[in-house]
Amino acid sequence: MGCPKRFLLTNHASVVLRERNIPEEWVRRVLARPRLRLPDAEDPDLFHALAPIAEREDRVLRVVYNGTKDPWQVVTAYFDRAWRGML
Repeated sequence: MGCPKRFLLTNHASVVLRERNIPEEWVRRVLARPRLRLPDAEDPDLFHALAPIAEREDRVLRVVYNGTKDPWQVVTAYFDRAWRGML
């Protein structure tokens, strides 16, 4: 499952990216080259892409998206402390 050329941000994702100072380019980077991709535990349409962000001291950015939509729909993104130093 490769990253689409385009993806959409939900309203929630737009707000949290702004609040958390996460550039959309980092979301694009994680979707294009995740170190790990996991299915969501509750929603079969959602996936979690994780990758370290060098500009943030290799903290792991988790991007949750709906991969069944065209284009993909990003639901949320956040730095996942539980994965720090693990990828």
